[in-house]
Amino acid sequence: MEQLDHLPGTMECVVCHAPHDYRHEEKPVPTFGPGEVLLKVHSAGLCASDVACFSGAFGFWPNGDKPGFVQPPVVPGHEFVGTIVGLGAGAGDKYGLELGDTALSEQITPCWDCRFCNRGHYHMCQHPDIYGFRQHTHGAMAEYMVFPANAINHKVPESVPIDHAVFIEPLACAIHAVDRGNIVEGDTVVVAGCGPIGLGMIAAAKAKAPAMVIATDLHEHRLDLARRSGADLTLNPADVDVIEEVRNLTDGYGCDVFLEATGHPSAVDQGLRMIRKMGTFVVFGVFKQPVTTEWSIIGDQKELNLLGAHLGPNTYPKAIEVLASGSLPMDDIITHRLPFADINAAFELGASGTDSVKVTLAPGA
Repeated sequence: MEQLDHLPGTMECVVCHAPHDYRHEEKPVPTFGPGEVLLKVHSAGLCASDVACFSGAFGFWPNGDKPGFVQPPVVPGHEFVGTIVGLGAGAGDKYGLELGDTALSEQITPCWDCRFCNRGHYHMCQHPDIYGFRQHTHGAMAEYMVFPANAINHKVPESVPIDHAVFIEPLACAIHAVDRGNIVEGDTVVVAGCGPIGLGMIAAAKAKAPAMVIATDLHEHRLDLARRSGADLTLNPADVDVIEEVRNLTDGYGCDVFLEATGHPSAVDQGLRMIRKMGTFVVFGVFKQPVTTEWSIIGDQKELNLLGAHLGPNTYPKAIEVLASGSLPMDDIITHRLPFADINAAFELGASGTDSVKVTLAPGA
């Protein structure tokens, strides 16, 4: 076991106890064992799923007779970056890590033994742990956290500023969603929602050489970021009929690929009506409520390819490469860096989206 000297006995952290009940607390610094990694957290990103969890949209355990997705009390946070301060036996060689390295871990810790893991689809593991939602896999809203022995860890090169590296996880997710869309040269692609995931989708889609990437959002400051991230055209649904605009741009056919990153029910119906026959609709947004739509559009009217996208399997190296290139306006995408003590203010910023894009938290920031 390797460890930096002078680790404190306690640390500050955020603890999720229930919906709308997230507390700034002090806990012992976690211990680590063989194959595990101890990280000193630099920053943790606030995800749309964290906001949904805070609102109560995710089930909590115990929840009647059925366990919920969230098992409190738990330290939240699955988007993060930090410095390696402890390596359990074998962890350094396994992951190519040394004390002092900047690193992160993929948000899912697979079991590596189920049908999905055995077939290479580890992100769909039947028995996963996900940082920040279960008691035995605490997340990154703490000064220190542990990567379990089954985790998938990545070293962050010096070419990626550490403040930007917190965006690796959402960017990896965005790249996976774009890969699911099977964009080909000449396609017209629409990205609905210009939050962190949507902006990552725009950059990833643009790299596929489509004829046009169109971004939609209700906030002008996000549309500006969309243009700077690679969008050829931006549309605000509050100002124009985006369905009509897209059809006019495509000789009446509609877009070839629609990437949903809003998590709002209206975007689903909008996308189904905007997309061409036999087009591809990829859903990534985190929805807080059930969505009702005209399902006959999918089958009888258009024969669409309707696909989901989950997490960022095998896309972290590409996300690191994109951030290292400096092609994204990261200093403006990361709009806020708050201390853990301001967790409730962070949720307010993240939920509104009016003045924020990516909200991050950090120890004593």
